[in-house]
Amino acid sequence: MSGDTCKFDPLFLTPEFLADPYPTYHRMRAEAPVYWSERFNAWMLTRYAEVKPALHDSRLNSGQRMAAIMGQLPKSVQPEMKPLYEHLTKWVAFTDPPNHTRLRTLVGKAFTAHMVQRLRPQIQAIVDELLDAVQSAGQMDVVRDFSFPLPATVISSMLGIPRKDHEQFRSWSDDIVHFVSAGDITVEAARKAQHSVVELSNYFRRLVAERREKPEPDLISELITAEEQGDKLTQDELFAMFVQLFFAGHETTTGLINNALLALFKFPDERQRLQNDPSLIVSAVEEFLRYDNSVQRQARVANVDVELGGQLIRKGQYALLFIAAANRDQAIFPDPDRLDISRTENKHLAFGHGIHFCLGGPLARIEGQIAIETLLRRMPNVQPAYDSLSWEPLLAVRKLKSFPVTF
Repeated sequence: MSGDTCKFDPLFLTPEFLADPYPTYHRMRAEAPVYWSERFNAWMLTRYAEVKPALHDSRLNSGQRMAAIMGQLPKSVQPEMKPLYEHLTKWVAFTDPPNHTRLRTLVGKAFTAHMVQRLRPQIQAIVDELLDAVQSAGQMDVVRDFSFPLPATVISSMLGIPRKDHEQFRSWSDDIVHFVSAGDITVEAARKAQHSVVELSNYFRRLVAERREKPEPDLISELITAEEQGDKLTQDELFAMFVQLFFAGHETTTGLINNALLALFKFPDERQRLQNDPSLIVSAVEEFLRYDNSVQRQARVANVDVELGGQLIRKGQYALLFIAAANRDQAIFPDPDRLDISRTENKHLAFGHGIHFCLGGPLARIEGQIAIETLLRRMPNVQPAYDSLSWEPLLAVRKLKSFPVTF
């Protein structure tokens, strides 16, 4: 543990870092690609050479991540947070095989590339509906009017959640993200997250009761059927699955759309290329994911002592794997700070790697492709309408509070 490398700790979560974390990541990769952070009580990994293997290293587990997060709370408060802990440890993201395999298999069939392709017409219709609602106004807040309601509507439709409940779900989801994705864990954030987890579980308890009486063509009914056929999905696992699906089902895509549009504003030549040739949208979305991914890092806990990047990570220690930093590693990506919508050999880690590869990756890709292509086609003169942007103070995700534009 190099004492002088703690010089990076004060840089995190400042307004400058939140606006653009990549200069800090560049310094970390160059000066201390694997270092111990006193502030976060964790190892920080920023180089592709360490981050990619660590994502699928069986010596680094996901099942103890929530215990590591909870351990940052005062010991006097931790017993109070038991309901939150017990709920989140049932999320697929916070489990290891064989439990992870069982849970992921149950829900995975709904998110295959083939199944998601069938949603294209529905996604296109939702995109058009959202843009129809703001077209005559000549302005919108991208977060409020477009990037959040699109994936929220899609995942809600898959789950069977009425559209009228979306804003309430957004509030609950925000409380959870401010706990699981924050750099600095606070008691207030934990209590808010626990309240929202309880509220969400109660909501799904009512919905599940309705679906048991009257099944619908949605994921909730499918998972209830799977449970009843003996796949041993407990009621608590069922509720946790639904909460995570809604949470993960919109956060990734919301950030993808916001950050893609920001990147196109920053690189007008690339924007013009995409507008001139919409067929580039597939490779463009891969480049948006590499260039500025909404999910900035993953986390693991060491099962045993592990050596990475010349440093010894002891058993039980927490490791933060900065996939956003790895995605700008010049050893892998030539000219990494430049947006190149036709970049080839784009082996980014935006959706992770290995058994925890993002289940919703195929869905996020298609939502991003349709949303960005349609927005540029229908509003070709879209421009930023802000002096500066405000970001949520989070370390794991890049999350805009608002994003005003005119067109």
